[in-house]
Amino acid sequence: MATTLSNTLMAQLQQQHVLTALVENHPGVLARVAGLFARRGYNIESLTVSVTDDPDVSRMTIVVGGDHMVLEQITKQLHKLIEVLRVVDYTETAAVERELALIKVQADPKDRGEIMQIIEIFRGRIIDMSDKTFIVEVTGSTDKIDKIHSLLQGYGIKELTRTGVIAMARGNKTA
Repeated sequence: MATTLSNTLMAQLQQQHVLTALVENHPGVLARVAGLFARRGYNIESLTVSVTDDPDVSRMTIVVGGDHMVLEQITKQLHKLIEVLRVVDYTETAAVERELALIKVQADPKDRGEIMQIIEIFRGRIIDMSDKTFIVEVTGSTDKIDKIHSLLQGYGIKELTRTGVIAMARGNKTA
């Protein structure tokens, strides 16, 4: 009982945090941000970077694991970088989070119907087809991507690539 409670408490403390950093859009900024994480010994679990509607600003969505203290330290360190304009933590915020995956799965003729049913259930799309494989595109939460990945593994995954999480606050809030 005490071990279960301790494990539950540890899992809550070591949760994933989704951060967005608005940064100046010029060479070297990504390297400085990634270097900050590396120097502090924090592992970036996912990193997505793209220019925003303002061509001078990029949006970095960073997923990092750790407790509240780790998150606070990371946020403070990010704010110290001159190129960082704003940092938002989506952990306690109502937000929309999505990820994209491309999965190349072995698609033998006898299995194609079953594979297509799985893809349909997860609202994925077959975007390429050969005589032996399908390339599937699926978007959704990280859990959704994990689940379809798990189901398709039984057929033989040849290749998998994931974008990493992107996030945006619901309602009128902005990053």
